[in-house]
Amino acid sequence: MIMVTGASGQLASLTLQELAARRVPALGGTRIPAQGQRRVDFDDPGSLDLTNVSTLVLVSAGYAEDDQVIARHRAVLDAARRDGVGHIVYTSVTTAGDHLGFALAHRATEQMIKAIGLDWTILRNGLYAELFGALLPWSTEGLESAFGDGALSAVARNDLAAAAAVVASKPEAHVGKTYDLVGEPITAAEVADELGVAHRTLRLAEYRAQLLADDTLLPFQPPLLASIATNVRHGFLKNSGPDLVSLLDRPIANALTVAADAAAAMRPAAR
Repeated sequence: MIMVTGASGQLASLTLQELAARRVPALGGTRIPAQGQRRVDFDDPGSLDLTNVSTLVLVSAGYAEDDQVIARHRAVLDAARRDGVGHIVYTSVTTAGDHLGFALAHRATEQMIKAIGLDWTILRNGLYAELFGALLPWSTEGLESAFGDGALSAVARNDLAAAAAVVASKPEAHVGKTYDLVGEPITAAEVADELGVAHRTLRLAEYRAQLLADDTLLPFQPPLLASIATNVRHGFLKNSGPDLVSLLDRPIANALTVAADAAAAMRPAAR
């Protein structure tokens, strides 16, 4: 049986939908399970029941400080070894993302996976096109960001879910492989052009000040978001590669369209 963790999240739920479309039986694991799902709470090791799971799609339990994320992943990997899981498929971050503020937890988890003695596949996911669009706030003139003219090899979340489903469906074909799943590079200015508006570049200091003033963000989030901005701005995330298309055996979604749709959805209503 396949289990996908984080089933209430967007990537995991889409992966479950992709598996269902392929008529591959799979179970969702999540902290607050819906009907037909299993309770899997990474912060409660006693809840980590992975019996009868042959392939575990471990969707990263981010949104926390590195030590907490790594502890969560260590707990589920210990449970996987204890309960006889045969193969771990882990959703990591793109190879070009080593300078990102959240990369360390991913790379540490990759090392732990390789050390526990189970078959594994690493999916090094590019940053979501949906996220790129959502990180382009609106001003009275149009869009603004600290991305400058830097490009991001963004990828649609649906495509990453489909890739995870492909690997989980036939894990024996992907043992010991690391895939870099990225799309075609896009820029903030291109997103603005797609929407017919202007784009204004913020200085990084101005952007960081905005983040620090946002009381909806958790303490660890401003530096992570700032790290995305400076990595894009300075050209560290415009890598490309064939792995995603090869896995899907179909064209991937247009990241520019996906990002523009996400940005448009954030546009304030006209007054």
